[in-house]
Amino acid sequence: MDVQQLFKILKKEAECPLCIETVKNPKTLPCLHSFCLECLDRHANFARRQLKATIKCPVCQTSFQIPETYTFENLPSSFHLNRLVDVLALEDGRVQSQRCNSCDENNTATCYCFVCQNFLCASCFEAHQRLKATRGHRNVLMNKLQAQDVQELIHRPVMCSQQYHEDQHLEFYCEDCKVLICHKCTVVSHDRHSKTDTQKAAQEQKMQMADAVAKVKAEIVRYENEIKKQTDLRNRNRIEILNEEKKMTDTVEKLIRDLREHERKMKDKFREIMKRNKNITQRDWKTSSWSSPN
Repeated sequence: MDVQQLFKILKKEAECPLCIETVKNPKTLPCLHSFCLECLDRHANFARRQLKATIKCPVCQTSFQIPETYTFENLPSSFHLNRLVDVLALEDGRVQSQRCNSCDENNTATCYCFVCQNFLCASCFEAHQRLKATRGHRNVLMNKLQAQDVQELIHRPVMCSQQYHEDQHLEFYCEDCKVLICHKCTVVSHDRHSKTDTQKAAQEQKMQMADAVAKVKAEIVRYENEIKKQTDLRNRNRIEILNEEKKMTDTVEKLIRDLREHERKMKDKFREIMKRNKNITQRDWKTSSWSSPN
């Protein structure tokens, strides 16, 4: 696939269903549909002005309570959409959103090392190439990204957003707080919490979602069967009504034909009577004329 075509697909995937723009600060509702935080809050403000305490997901119409804080900022962020937004920022040379992960100068990144999983500025890239330990790493310049490179960038490990933890991967899942955390977080802020590996947590969530999808599919089949049954019944009723209507029409038309025939016969009789009466009158007149004196 061409890299520009891939960027086009990714841009559509990263589109907020409410504003139809690339999503900003994406937040995910419990129904797993994601929107811009600002769009969700605006949606909630509109509902509150109508004296409503809930909003409906614009995609699936599931209802959710409006937070007491009047904002959905506490909803989980969509790591996937944030990653898409980061990658889309690389299109057309717009690399200013990506900063070097290797130095403290906050320079604009010009390349990415797939081994170190770091964005590098021009100076750090030169140093990267000089060091024996890193000179053989796979590095790709931002302006020479291919479709495969973009796919790998999307699926690169997610880094922790906590201060001083930015160099740590999100390797664990806190079951108490329902958030992804890094190794430092497990010690600093989630010490006594129940934690598990992200892959294991993802697999468990995947199984739960698969069960939920299977139940929904079973419900869909049940409703589809019921709809088919009702549709068949409606069609049968419609056919029966049409048949009865045709019978009624045929009966009425037959009655009309019979009445017309009866009318014709009666008119013929009336004409015959009138003709006989006319003949009798004429005969009587002639007889009367012959028998009268001159």
